[in-house]
Amino acid sequence: MDYRLVAKSLSAVAFLIGTAMFFSLPWAHPALGRRVVWGPEDVPGFEWRGFFSLVGSMIACILAAAALYRYGRGSQDRLYRKEAMAIVGLSWVMATVLGALPYYFGGIERGPGLRLMREGEPARAYDFRAVRWRKWHLTLPLSSDEYRAVQALLKTGAVGLSEDELQRATDNPNAADVLHRLAEGDSLWRGVLIVPGEDPSPASRADNFRIRWIRMGLFDSLFESQSGFSTTGATVIADLEDPVLVPHCILFWHFSTHFLGGLGIIVLFVVVLGQGSAGKALMRAEMPGPTKEGATARMQHTAWLFAGIYCALNVVLTAILILEGLTLFDALCHAFGTMATGGFSTRNASVGHFDSPAIEYTIVLFMILAGSNFTLLYFLLVRRQPRRMLRDVEWRVYISIIAGVTLLVVAFGLLHNDFGGEGWLERLGNALRFGLFQVVSILTTTGYGTHDFDRWNSFGRAILFVLMFVGGCAGSTGGGLKVIRHILFLKVLRLEAEQAFRPTVVRLLRLGGEPVEDPGLSKSILVYFGTVAAVVVFSWLFVIAAEPDATWGSDIEHKLIDSASAVAATLNNIGPGLGVVGATQNYGHFSSMTKFLFVWLMMAGRVELFVVLVLFMPRFWRSR
Repeated sequence: MDYRLVAKSLSAVAFLIGTAMFFSLPWAHPALGRRVVWGPEDVPGFEWRGFFSLVGSMIACILAAAALYRYGRGSQDRLYRKEAMAIVGLSWVMATVLGALPYYFGGIERGPGLRLMREGEPARAYDFRAVRWRKWHLTLPLSSDEYRAVQALLKTGAVGLSEDELQRATDNPNAADVLHRLAEGDSLWRGVLIVPGEDPSPASRADNFRIRWIRMGLFDSLFESQSGFSTTGATVIADLEDPVLVPHCILFWHFSTHFLGGLGIIVLFVVVLGQGSAGKALMRAEMPGPTKEGATARMQHTAWLFAGIYCALNVVLTAILILEGLTLFDALCHAFGTMATGGFSTRNASVGHFDSPAIEYTIVLFMILAGSNFTLLYFLLVRRQPRRMLRDVEWRVYISIIAGVTLLVVAFGLLHNDFGGEGWLERLGNALRFGLFQVVSILTTTGYGTHDFDRWNSFGRAILFVLMFVGGCAGSTGGGLKVIRHILFLKVLRLEAEQAFRPTVVRLLRLGGEPVEDPGLSKSILVYFGTVAAVVVFSWLFVIAAEPDATWGSDIEHKLIDSASAVAATLNNIGPGLGVVGATQNYGHFSSMTKFLFVWLMMAGRVELFVVLVLFMPRFWRSR
């Protein structure tokens, strides 16, 4: 292993990440940002907290790049497969750490420090003073009045309620006294509840009763960073729309990680710096799934073409979304999330916030393009050869899956009245609109939502869960196992089944009528599926064992299914799953240990399992 060469290459990646942070700085200015409250009145304010957290993160990236370059500057430029795999794996580890710095330095607040169970049961309060690993503790059971008062505060987020608003929300003239007694009677409640005048920042909330929110820790920040770079779209942040909790410029960095992760940091690395023949090794290690022949002979030229198509589609989608009524910020961020098949949204209700069929169908079209092989997009958009796409076996199966599963989801959804509406025409329109969007979103591993699919019928939820393990096409920005692997897997199973009762018959593995030249492909496909199954099973058991039952509260009976869903959603870079990680939920309630597991699962799903697994093998790091 040439460690100096690896360090030299990683220095370029660190520098690129620091440079990318620079483009988030302008969004701290009030001309681009949202309205920030700094005084008794709503006035535009510069987001100094977010600005300085980005500047500090940029400095850290530059220092890391300088240190790595200094160590590796005397290396040879001869890059072998082992070094290429090390660069790819370690670059994603480093990107996760460096990308987490703006969240950590900025003190981003991810969620309320309180979880309510059912009425009459103890709540779970976060101990803000605790230095122990376990920070969630049960409180004394709440009375009916206490429960309603606390529940009203939770519904308003971090803004809270004034005394008059609290009385109206609870229909109780003594609600303020109830909360004062609660805050004075227990040390845990004193840390969680904020009473008027106790915390004057921001000033507009000083006269409100509030629930104190939890700042993102190390594991929260790593989770959010990896989710962005791996284009998973899972988040620990409960409220994206409050600029006091999440500054505007940090939110733009949130989406920038999607843009960078779309084609992969290493592809951008090849584009910007070039590595000659080494670029081919880097591209092969970075691009997920079995790949087709490149659009050109030179890998750097191929990377330029792919990056150009990717950026052009982002620009086109941004322009269309602006014409459909979105602001520049919303349009840019949703374009980043769509073309990267990521799923981060500027709104708590995701794309469903806009309630626009035009926006939803536009995003569906671009999600389908993002889930397609970029080589085929090159022939479609640059060479004007749509027949290459139509003749491609993987793309035809990909489109067939979308059509077939949408038909099933719509049929069963109409049968169980999952989509609402008055009259058959409106119900059918809603079913097509919400069903198609959710099927494409899950299949392409984007993870956007327009409807709470966790409330669908059992068959609808089950088929979406199965789709999590399919994914987009090879060579796309989508995650998952890839459609081509499923095609080859079924063909290999059919050949093996025939071999069992006709051992003398020898048949070649064919794809699209052409024989597959790689003699070891059948074995590698079976090994890959077996490895995925092992990782899923062991990760699922780990979550069940390590995650406390209190995470589910009164819904503990769903722990087995929800844990499997969370593992599938992170490993396949989906984002939302079922139950506690459903379309309207987030990952903030999981323990730090479980979040750390999800970080590795998201990384393994993005850059392929073996590139991540070899990092834990001592033999991999030894000299040849």
